[in-house]
Amino acid sequence: MLKVNSKKAIRRLSNRSFKSNVSRNVIAVIAIALTAILFTALFTVGSGMIENIQRQTMRQAGGGGMAYLKYITDEQYNDIKDHPLIDRISYSRMICDEVISDKLLKRHAEIYYMNDVGMELGFCVPTHGRNPEKENEIIMDTRAMKMLGLPEEVGASVTFQMKIHDGEIVEREFVLSGWWEADPTFDMASIMVVSKAYIDAHIDELYNSFRENYEYTGVINSYVMFKNSFGLESKLERIITESGYSMDENAPNFVESNVNWSYLSSNFSLDLPTVAAVIAAIALIIFTGYLIIYNIFQISVIKDIRFYGLLKTIGTTGKQVKKIIRRQALILSCIGIPIGLIAGYFIGTAIVPLIMNQSSFAGAVFTTSANPLIFVGSTIFALVTVAISTSKPGRIAASVSPVEAVRYTDNTNTKKKNRKSRGGAKISGMAAANLGRNKKRTILVVISMSLSLVMFNTIYTMSLGFDMDKFLSTFVETDYLVSHASLGNYTYAGDEDTVTESMISAIEEQSGFKEGGRFFANIRDAETFRILPGGRNTNYIRVNRDDKGNAFCAVYGLEDFPLGNLNVLEGEIDYEKLKTGKYILEGVHTDDNRNPINETSHYDIGDTVTLYNNRGNGETMADNEYTEYSYEVMAKVEVNTFTNSCRVGYDYSYYLPAEVYKTMVVNPGTMMYVYDVEEGTEPAMDAFLQNYTENIEPVMAYSSKQTKANEFKGMQNMVLIVGGVLSLIIGLIGVLNFINSMLTSILTRKREFAMLQSIGMTTLQLKKMLIAEGLMYTASAGAVSLVFGVGVSALLANTVAKSLWFFTYQFTLLPLIITIPILLIIGIVLPMPVLKTVEKQSIVDRLRENEN
Repeated sequence: MLKVNSKKAIRRLSNRSFKSNVSRNVIAVIAIALTAILFTALFTVGSGMIENIQRQTMRQAGGGGMAYLKYITDEQYNDIKDHPLIDRISYSRMICDEVISDKLLKRHAEIYYMNDVGMELGFCVPTHGRNPEKENEIIMDTRAMKMLGLPEEVGASVTFQMKIHDGEIVEREFVLSGWWEADPTFDMASIMVVSKAYIDAHIDELYNSFRENYEYTGVINSYVMFKNSFGLESKLERIITESGYSMDENAPNFVESNVNWSYLSSNFSLDLPTVAAVIAAIALIIFTGYLIIYNIFQISVIKDIRFYGLLKTIGTTGKQVKKIIRRQALILSCIGIPIGLIAGYFIGTAIVPLIMNQSSFAGAVFTTSANPLIFVGSTIFALVTVAISTSKPGRIAASVSPVEAVRYTDNTNTKKKNRKSRGGAKISGMAAANLGRNKKRTILVVISMSLSLVMFNTIYTMSLGFDMDKFLSTFVETDYLVSHASLGNYTYAGDEDTVTESMISAIEEQSGFKEGGRFFANIRDAETFRILPGGRNTNYIRVNRDDKGNAFCAVYGLEDFPLGNLNVLEGEIDYEKLKTGKYILEGVHTDDNRNPINETSHYDIGDTVTLYNNRGNGETMADNEYTEYSYEVMAKVEVNTFTNSCRVGYDYSYYLPAEVYKTMVVNPGTMMYVYDVEEGTEPAMDAFLQNYTENIEPVMAYSSKQTKANEFKGMQNMVLIVGGVLSLIIGLIGVLNFINSMLTSILTRKREFAMLQSIGMTTLQLKKMLIAEGLMYTASAGAVSLVFGVGVSALLANTVAKSLWFFTYQFTLLPLIITIPILLIIGIVLPMPVLKTVEKQSIVDRLRENEN
């Protein structure tokens, strides 16, 4: 068989056919660009969120190392640091247990010596000035400088009192040699760094005694960097065990360590729901793009079927016809995909800050790197979508014979039924019959339009399902919570850090005050409580024990208002019996869904609990009188970290009426004061508290329900914005598909319309028929959306409810009720301008158009 080199001819035919389909090309480029936008935006948002979350969680975790060696000695550091798996290792030595300063009560401070690796991984590299070199030089962040009243200038002096071993307090004066900008997302602590010269000068007080008394002065913490972040647990185990140490906490050579949880590769698992979600998102975009691109090329092939038939008569093979169509699709992809990549990347980079600013990282600077994989992946998936979408139209064009091509119509029905009508042909019946010519195309258009409506309704349902009451109950059960600043700093220490009576009196005098009550707790002071052995789960937490091995416990005394707000998990509270002093409430921790964590429950209802403390006015426990208290467990209540606890993870927690608690301690510490206000008075109360805590008693702090409510609304808005953008793009694709279908349907039926008009159909009747077709399209899409919108929303909501503890499904069709009338208007308006274009040709010209 003689082979003919027909590449040039095929290219020329493809190019000329391409140029003759301008309207199709424009719509196809837009469709391909939108498909690429969806892929690029999805990958950009995913990549950007991973990048920014990892960066910010590194800051929250305290550093950017992959693994962490904790409380080690110089000897252990030297034995481990040269292990071949280690790429870099930091040296960070704690200078003291506590920095004592009235100015830093609202911000915990820690002082270290760090080597260069430590400062880099600890985000402590000065952006102004230089690293500390002399014994008295120090660097810190701008937030600590502001609280200390230090000017932003090298040479500023500051004096600290520092608690070192055995409670000894030393006073040291430092000079500022540099500083860096404070991270707004990590507001819990400030890290300060001194020089190596300081270590050398005070080496005698910087010994490590952590294993004996849990004191932090002198301990070394080291961040470890490996060459990559895969298999961090096994690498960490190897560097410890192969250096002669153990990960068994009961071993004498135990080295405490952990993997940095900010490295997603160390805690990310490809569980079935995650994989399914990713696959579903990609499949949805491919399907969305397929709906329009397939339809565009299907209609184009049908329109040009006679052209392909004529090519067959002159010897063009089916393979060559497919090449012509593939070439056109490739040209359109070369135009549409780059547009989509650029637009999608910028849309994605705009969405990332919207999402991140509604998270706990709000206020930070977010950047999204232009990762080449974003563009490579988006291009591949877009090309795959185009290839899938054009394959069947190509097969249709390639398989049609010259004779079939001349007779080919848009009617896919092979069986014809004779229709009888007594009233003659009705406009609505003719419109329905026209849609039935190509049922597959009609179905695809309806699905394409319905998809965005279903998605938008689902997204709105998700946003509506965010239950503010559930969310707020985790953080603020009352309108306001007032405390000493040390509580938010996780350093509350009993009667030393109490809410002042002067502040409580000022609050109760405010207009709108409704009801309030005190929380008493003596934690970390001379009257702190311990518990005698008994119950179950006694080894759940191995620290927080006294010299007898008995666990320290958190015992709270509550006035009536907060006592009535406790969430009962098991049993019932008889408040009168509880106040007799014979009964106690056991606190049990819960997970995100407020389900009890059984390991934190130690007694059954009716069991006896024996507590003890050293009661008295002495400065130390030894100065006070040993006293025991026995109670019967009446009920179990929820320990809420933010609303009814000291915010430190005590394994044992108990709640008593305030009047009973006051008999157990001489100096009850008011840990919190909680209260409600009259509706509408919150702005005035917020203004009062802000002024009071900033200007009158700066050591006091507060949180409000409204603050948390604003955070919650921000999260809702983020879902609506991101989901709305995605729905808008998919909706635009659906409308484009509808426009393309109507446009092509009208243009390919010009001769048919001319025939109808030649036998008496008026222009008004023709308009009515086209409007009826448009309304049937949109009405069908609306009906499908209503049916599937309810089902999909309920199914997805059930899935989300299992993973989001603050989600409660609420049925709604509001988005569909609003958007369906808009679609109906489009169905009415769209056919008019197209028909006007068609009618510019006379009936005779349109009848003659396909004669040749």
